[in-house]
Amino acid sequence: MSGPLSDAVLFDAVLFDRDGTLVVDVPYNGDPELVQPMPGARAALDRLRAAGLRVGVVTNQSGLARGHFDEDQMAAVNRRIEDLLGPFDTWQICPHDDVAGCWCRKPAPGMIEAAAEALGTTPVRCAMVGDIGRDMDAALAAGATGFLVPTDVTLPAEVAAAPHRAADLAAVTDLILERQDLLTPAPRPSADGPERTGAPGSSERAGTVLAVRSDSAGDVLVTGPAIRALAAGAERVVLLCGPRGRAAAELLPGVDEIVEWRLPWIDPEPGPVDPEDVRALTERLRETGAGEAVVFTSFHQSALPLALLLRMAGVGRITAISEDYPGSLLDVRHRVPDDLPEPERARSVAAAAGFSLPGGDDGRLHVKVTKKPEKSGYLVVHPGASVEARACPPENMRRIVAALVESGHEVRVTGGPGERELAAYVAGEHGIDAGPTSMAGLTDLIAGAACVIVGNTGPAHLAAATGTPVISLYAPTVPYGRWGPYRVPAVRLGDPAAACRDTRATRCPVPGHPCLTSIAPADVLDALRRLGVRPDSSEHPHTAPAGRHAVLQGQKPINETGEVAA
Repeated sequence: MSGPLSDAVLFDAVLFDRDGTLVVDVPYNGDPELVQPMPGARAALDRLRAAGLRVGVVTNQSGLARGHFDEDQMAAVNRRIEDLLGPFDTWQICPHDDVAGCWCRKPAPGMIEAAAEALGTTPVRCAMVGDIGRDMDAALAAGATGFLVPTDVTLPAEVAAAPHRAADLAAVTDLILERQDLLTPAPRPSADGPERTGAPGSSERAGTVLAVRSDSAGDVLVTGPAIRALAAGAERVVLLCGPRGRAAAELLPGVDEIVEWRLPWIDPEPGPVDPEDVRALTERLRETGAGEAVVFTSFHQSALPLALLLRMAGVGRITAISEDYPGSLLDVRHRVPDDLPEPERARSVAAAAGFSLPGGDDGRLHVKVTKKPEKSGYLVVHPGASVEARACPPENMRRIVAALVESGHEVRVTGGPGERELAAYVAGEHGIDAGPTSMAGLTDLIAGAACVIVGNTGPAHLAAATGTPVISLYAPTVPYGRWGPYRVPAVRLGDPAAACRDTRATRCPVPGHPCLTSIAPADVLDALRRLGVRPDSSEHPHTAPAGRHAVLQGQKPINETGEVAA
């Protein structure tokens, strides 16, 4: 990959921690002679630069506040780093110590936000590479993608919590570039014979394309960017979904028609296979008029049963991921790495079929909102989950709501069908029971909130789709890097190394549900502060709190209005 980056590309920039990531960590180093690059640092940076990515440094340097070195010494060290590793497009330096309460010191997101602004992009289009949990926490809070490269000082809990990991700088560069390349659209066959690209703007568009995501609401929501890619290159998009995902499907931009059908090889509570139902589905697929189908699945699902029916329905071109040999069932057999976020996994399938997002689409989740609300100061707490093991115990949630209200927050508690008693209990005497609502109504409520506090379930993805920050009460039964709130400011709470890790358990296998019962109200309040959410805030929630301290950009302090100080 080379040349200027398009709007549809995943990352514009890669930001690096300094000490322990780019150079060997020498505590409070003010001597340029002690600078030693980490193995492979120069080669990794040069590969990223050659790929058209900008590179920057975001680094905590509390030694300045503590008097271990002065600004001239720090500048000399940074010049030496550039002599050895090449130029960086931005330097963001926090000169404060832990007690300053600044917005820039990691794990706060201020430096990542400032770096993105300096580079003319947004945090969601930045990758952040670091060696400790603070680096990953800052990336999450900014909405950036974190990659941990552990060293001897990295704690086991930090390794467990990292959304993405790599053994060294060469490996993390491979991951970043591979994720970019997976979204590059493949050539598409032309009716005239020669291949053509399926990129938006092509003079020849596909006709009717059938997209398939027969799963829960959250699964449908994370497939949204891929469906927008299909819509950008097709005349018409028909979405086949299951009954659990229908309400979410109705919210997705780019969908022209919805076909609802329960697929027994996907549904979590399947009935027996009914030959008449299979025949009826095959005929309904034929009636869509689709000449092409793109089948989206999670890693544990197979696209092949449906591919057989699609062939019987006369669909001429079928694209899907398949580890199993597909025979003649697939025209494009796609493979992906195991740890891709679900939205990118789906986008990569669309790209394999020859479709990509149009210019100006940043690849985030999006939904149709009935009205465009101004962000208000209230919080949304959603205590339920579609899978029991992913729900924080009601007693914990009730205590959290009480503490939030006592701290001055307005809290609205939501619940899906069958969760009315749960919502009322969690709201208690302090919160506001938001009452029954449709998926569209829940979307509008979340879109107006300052923050959503929720487990790994559909409303977390609704929050991401409306740009609302998320405090994710995340049970580690499935990897956070795949299923956590995507490209939205977030804080992850819960024990990432609990015994249920990666088990995909639907019921907690450990007595007492320790991965989530360990979350205290104080943890949630701290998370709100990290996200810049304050009681009765009238400003956008994800902004630096008033009175933030200066961050150094290059070696020049930035004042509180964002201007370079004299």
